[in-house]
Amino acid sequence: MWYVYVILTTKNKLYTGISTDPVRRFVEHLCDSKKGAKYFRSDSPQKIVHLEEWDTMSEALVREAEIKKWSSFKKRSTFSREYIHDEL
Repeated sequence: MWYVYVILTTKNKLYTGISTDPVRRFVEHLCDSKKGAKYFRSDSPQKIVHLEEWDTMSEALVREAEIKKWSSFKKRSTFSREYIHDEL
């Protein structure tokens, strides 16, 4: 299984990626500057706010690209229920 994940950062930005193990990948982004994305060198990951499961890497890559093309407004309106709910 492949997963598309969206991470909320400490600067309130959204980062989208793919992985076969999103929890491991989140920890790499958080703790390991060599394995984590360069994006997180200036902004730390806070939590995973969205997760989708896909059968193949190709499907996950297509979905990741689709989400990355969305405006910030569309991402926030789509995923806001998920991360706002967690904070209640």
